[in-house]
Amino acid sequence: MSATESRPTAETAEGPATPATSQATKETLEDYTLRYAPRSYRRWTPMVVATTALGGIAYMADFSIGAGIGLAHGTGNALVAIAVAAVVIFVTGFPLAYYGARYNIDLDLITRGSGFGYYGSVLTSVIFASFTFIFFALEGSIMAQGLRLGLGLPLWIGYLVSTLMVIPLVIYGMKALSKLQVWTTPVWLVLMVGPLVYLIATDPGTVDHFLSYAGTDGDGGVNTASVLLGAGVCLSLIAQIGEQIDYLRFMPPKTEANKARWWTAVVMAGPGWVVLGALKQAIGVFLAVYILASVGPSVAPEPIQQFKGAFDAMLPSWLVVPLAVVLVVISQIKINVTNAYSGSLAWTNSFTRLTGRYPGRMVFVLVNLGFALALMEADMFSFLNGILGFYSNCAIAWVVTVATDIGVNKYLLKLSPHAPEFRRGMLYAVNPVGVVSFVAASGLSIAMYFHAFGDTLQPYSPVAAAVLAFALTPLTAVATRGRYYLRRTDDGIPEPLLDADGNPSGTAYDCHVCHQAYERPDVTACATHDAVVCSLCLSTDRVGDHVLPASGELLA
Repeated sequence: MSATESRPTAETAEGPATPATSQATKETLEDYTLRYAPRSYRRWTPMVVATTALGGIAYMADFSIGAGIGLAHGTGNALVAIAVAAVVIFVTGFPLAYYGARYNIDLDLITRGSGFGYYGSVLTSVIFASFTFIFFALEGSIMAQGLRLGLGLPLWIGYLVSTLMVIPLVIYGMKALSKLQVWTTPVWLVLMVGPLVYLIATDPGTVDHFLSYAGTDGDGGVNTASVLLGAGVCLSLIAQIGEQIDYLRFMPPKTEANKARWWTAVVMAGPGWVVLGALKQAIGVFLAVYILASVGPSVAPEPIQQFKGAFDAMLPSWLVVPLAVVLVVISQIKINVTNAYSGSLAWTNSFTRLTGRYPGRMVFVLVNLGFALALMEADMFSFLNGILGFYSNCAIAWVVTVATDIGVNKYLLKLSPHAPEFRRGMLYAVNPVGVVSFVAASGLSIAMYFHAFGDTLQPYSPVAAAVLAFALTPLTAVATRGRYYLRRTDDGIPEPLLDADGNPSGTAYDCHVCHQAYERPDVTACATHDAVVCSLCLSTDRVGDHVLPASGELLA
């Protein structure tokens, strides 16, 4: 199969693309929804991509999460729980971030070829989509609290405002998001760090009070159950690596000339996001303890109250509330455009695979926002830790399964294909390696979380999710001898998938269905024509005319 120099002519194509195909093609080429991000589009430097990705973690939820854990279990238990969760998140996030940046695909596409199969990864797409609307709702609740304090808006109106305001921003994909994140990050950092530095510098006694706080359920000591309960809540953020990869997939190719900058950007904006996240959680504990005596435990976890109290100590009274509201609004916009964007990708991926139809990403932006608004109106903030503690079991099982498949099955056991595969026809519908490991790990850990094995084991549900996923993934791969990863090993195109530097090839081919040019990793040979087909046209081929047969079968 030849490349651009001898592309298929119009006569070999099967005719003009349908309106649905044309719409899908046009929209997915704006930010490469559902597909490989080509080299020709990835013009940002590693540091611009990293800054954009880190801008997406400017959320305020960390302050609430840390505050909730600290107020319940005490500072000592909270800090240890935060540290334990951060280590787990960093270790599991590293291989995922590397694969996303190296092969320029999102976490859903990575998951397909890392143990789950073409349809099996729909399970985890729904898990990730749930993550985005849960945290959208959390951030929207925090913004509504700020609008109520600053403008007197009722919460229900604040929920609606925080939902609707992100729609114009999320329409335009990566190009608009990169500008938003880069320009707002310096302001956000100053507003977040400034009050903390001021309080510690002017009143060192606040540090002693913070460190000695025992919590409502604690006695001042550090104990395993409290640490694990707190870590379980923090580990609900493990799926954040998926949103980081939604940006990291636009990294430029790694070369000898840029490898130091490339690796720095990948580590910093990939698993390194958790360093800033853990710091924010610890700051949340500090600020909640600082304002506890004046506002009480019911509102101390609210970031707007935390920063109002901190600004009150260092600024004129007329500036306190406006500045706190500005901080909350900037943070909410920065993260919720990412939540809406990433959630729409996850829902669209799932729907397109299951139905063969592409209704448009904006449909699922609205679907995701609808779920988030329903959670906000149900006052999810009041039972935040319960939601996150339950959700973390599913997220841990998924991320650990994929990370183990990459680290162990690909590199140590060599049972999983080294280069990730995501194209329809190349993968089995379901791979038991990932599906069985994920379902078993998440199912058992959720049962533990709901006290099915007694109160003593309940705090250990996150540990069970991680350990089971880590153990079952290689065991299932060995038991199945890795036979369910690839349905076929030859995609019908002679040119290698990777270039001499190990980066995805940049050679362009014309898809004979939608008549657009796509780079080598995004196409396969067609089963019925002497031509190539892009990955999206394969996904929307409801009859299966273009899908290559399994290895050993004859082409039509």
